[in-house]
Amino acid sequence: MSLQLTGIHHLTAITANAKENLRFYTQVLGMRLVKKAVNQDDTTAYHLFYADGEATPGTDLTFFDWPVNRESRGTHSVSRTGLRVGSPDSIEWWKARFGQLSIASEDIGEIDGRLSLDFEDGEGQRFRLIDDGGLAPSHPWDRSSVPAEHQIKGLGPITMSVPDITNTQLVLEQVMNMTKQRQYPSPDSNGEVHVFSMGEGGPAAELHVVVQPGLPAARQGAGAVHHVAFRAPDEAALHAWTERLEGFRLPSSGEVERFYFRSLYFREPNGILFEIATDGPGFAVDEPMATLGEGLSLPPFLEHKRVQIEARLKPLA
Repeated sequence: MSLQLTGIHHLTAITANAKENLRFYTQVLGMRLVKKAVNQDDTTAYHLFYADGEATPGTDLTFFDWPVNRESRGTHSVSRTGLRVGSPDSIEWWKARFGQLSIASEDIGEIDGRLSLDFEDGEGQRFRLIDDGGLAPSHPWDRSSVPAEHQIKGLGPITMSVPDITNTQLVLEQVMNMTKQRQYPSPDSNGEVHVFSMGEGGPAAELHVVVQPGLPAARQGAGAVHHVAFRAPDEAALHAWTERLEGFRLPSSGEVERFYFRSLYFREPNGILFEIATDGPGFAVDEPMATLGEGLSLPPFLEHKRVQIEARLKPLA
């Protein structure tokens, strides 16, 4: 059997307001802060990880906290992040919640055969709640502000915008072993969306590529996505992916130790940053599952700088 990615691992975005970001994702969306860390390449910035109750791979939405201006939207970018819920009733519940909290959202509608609800956070980060049919497992958080039956179950599909799909499709199919399943018109009537799946498929393992040649190139900032990561089960699989990229002469970062997982970074032909990350060892490797995210977590290679790092971080409370 060919080497396979098994789905979306995580998505990392950008915020310019860590305190408000924490409030929105924990209190409004009801996600669990499973890791309060720093950007390992820029330790003056928080790296906040939100996930389900058990910090399951494929559920974590993460943010770099950088003092930047808003994103300029356009192509060459990840344009919308799917968040899965378990039923049509949950979609209706979220629509009502957004109304009560004065959070802008679109009308509920069917997109690519799934009941969907588009919304944005306060910085313009774009999301789509989708009904995953209740088929995927759920690991609710017992201290969430959202009832267990309506909690966000995880990520997917992820939508990215490109001006030309030709070379991107070659990389997705021939290098990353994704399978093109179908296509559908973009909901905003701007472009055609091509659906690629990984592993066993389904919304947690889909990448949607919308072709939009008429848009300007996006410029990253607050409200933008920095990169999307795909799942490899273990380090042996990651080594195989590293060799595969080398075999195709596709430039990459080489393997990077992130402590909670091991990563490999590269850019697809339209410049969007991809990561392949291992499922383990996971976020409970350095603190108990019951108290994830309550203190500042630093990997061993940064622990000796804890005093200096903490002194430069803004309080979140």
